[in-house]
Amino acid sequence: MSSTAKNNGTNVGAEGGFMSKMDHFLYSGDKKHVAAGIAVLTVIFGIPWYFMNQESKHQSHQDYLGKADKAQSERLSSGSSSAK
Repeated sequence: MSSTAKNNGTNVGAEGGFMSKMDHFLYSGDKKHVAAGIAVLTVIFGIPWYFMNQESKHQSHQDYLGKADKAQSERLSSGSSSAK
């Protein structure tokens, strides 16, 4: 075992290539790796969500019905005055 690298409880191979490092990072379960994964997912999904919800204020159903009633009453009042 003098010429082979020892495996110190990690999945990183003796060569330490990119794929072996990624496998270690993905499957290790270290707290810092989990936190980094959560941070990456938050950024990936959080930025588009922020920009989608930035421009418009969400309205309740009551607000929508109030606007619809107001528009209907305006249409009816303008239609009856133009028919005369």
